[in-house]
Amino acid sequence: MKKILVANRGEIAIRVMKTAQIMGIKTVAVYSTVDRNAPHVKFADEAVWIGESPSNQSYLLGSKIIEVAKALNVDAIHPGYGFLSENAEFAQECELNNIIFIGPKSKAIEIMGSKLAAKDAVMKYNIPMVPGVDHAIIDIDEAKKTATSIGFPILIKASAGGGGKGMRVVEKESDFESQMNRAISEAVAAFGDGSVFIEKYVASSRHIEIQIMADSHGNVLYLFERECSIQRRHQKVIEEAPSSVLTPEKRKQMGEAAVLVAKSCDYLGAGTVEFLYDENDNFYFLEMNTRLQVEHPVTEWISGVDLVELQIRVARGEALTIKQEDLVIKGHAMELRVYAEDTLNDFLPSVGHLDVYQLPVGEGIRVDNGFEQGMNIPIYYDPMLSKLITYGKTREESIALMLKAIENYKIEGVETTLPFGKFVFEHEAFRSGKFDTNFVKKYYSPEILKIQKAKEAEIAALIALKQYFEDQKVLRLPIQ
Repeated sequence: MKKILVANRGEIAIRVMKTAQIMGIKTVAVYSTVDRNAPHVKFADEAVWIGESPSNQSYLLGSKIIEVAKALNVDAIHPGYGFLSENAEFAQECELNNIIFIGPKSKAIEIMGSKLAAKDAVMKYNIPMVPGVDHAIIDIDEAKKTATSIGFPILIKASAGGGGKGMRVVEKESDFESQMNRAISEAVAAFGDGSVFIEKYVASSRHIEIQIMADSHGNVLYLFERECSIQRRHQKVIEEAPSSVLTPEKRKQMGEAAVLVAKSCDYLGAGTVEFLYDENDNFYFLEMNTRLQVEHPVTEWISGVDLVELQIRVARGEALTIKQEDLVIKGHAMELRVYAEDTLNDFLPSVGHLDVYQLPVGEGIRVDNGFEQGMNIPIYYDPMLSKLITYGKTREESIALMLKAIENYKIEGVETTLPFGKFVFEHEAFRSGKFDTNFVKKYYSPEILKIQKAKEAEIAALIALKQYFEDQKVLRLPIQ
């Protein structure tokens, strides 16, 4: 493998290219019109324009990307996450054109891409699942009967879904029909498929996922867990590894369950098996993400493993040289997704210009970044600017370092999730480890953040005033 095309943009494109270059592999970037001067374009050895700014005219054009790969004699394509990373047809097209797809085979993507097919695949392994239906539903009346039989609250989820789209929590029967219609409509808009399924809503649950890596020689490893319970709109915003609630025995149990999920679809490469974890220490299979996850850096830090390097090695047919017993958790890592979002306005995207953009640096601080000062935030893509990751010997040390890093991350021109991150990392519920996926609902409101910001502004003003008076004293000293 001498040349890799990265079919993505932003921080993940640069992340993949960094490892490829360390391995002595040339890299090719693809870019849309709005990204022509983006950092990932400059970082690659070669770069090719593939279309206009909307993703359906550029980053989602699988056949166009394969054309570019063939023209430049590319050996493999790394899809990153998002865009075409879980598109079975794209993976198959790569296979048919003798280009290595750095990810699972198309069949595994197809099985795990449908939540219902995924449940069917793992059912024979006796892995616990949330009570619910085992088939897709479009008919409202049928769905209502099913929901009533399961018992409220229930969760409506798009069968082809992901990223929180097409997902609705329904607390009572009177809300069911309107929420069902909204879920179907959102699923059609996002995935072109309005089929949904219904399952019991586990109210006080945590979202814990297991990182796996599988080679083509029958070896499957689990690289421990990530805690992903801090979410807004059913989408993760803060992750950590390891989880503060798992015992070594439960970790092993969940890890071995994740390995069985991987084996159920003959998996290859990096993947993540997601579980719900309830207040009684029971876990339930949710789904499998057939790609590298946004939050993979926290796993890399506690395991000492470069997951992208393993992806590349496995994709070119190498056997994993690491054994399960070799893997040991060292330290604790935190990640904050730095989105250009207005946390005071329901986390809506904050489009604008990066007037100031300065990254924090220091030991135990990592920023996987895709932007530069002076750039505009495009309206066409996910508004994530970067991932801020910290590592310490303990959870407390990692949190303290994160708060310092947030303080030193200077962004002006757009609103970001940095203030929200500060709120979470300072909150007693998070610091104690006693939280679940309802953290935002229970503890957060824009008003709280506004009060916090006002207090900080007042303190800053008092400090400035004190400094002013000190300076005036110096100026008034007589010249000797």
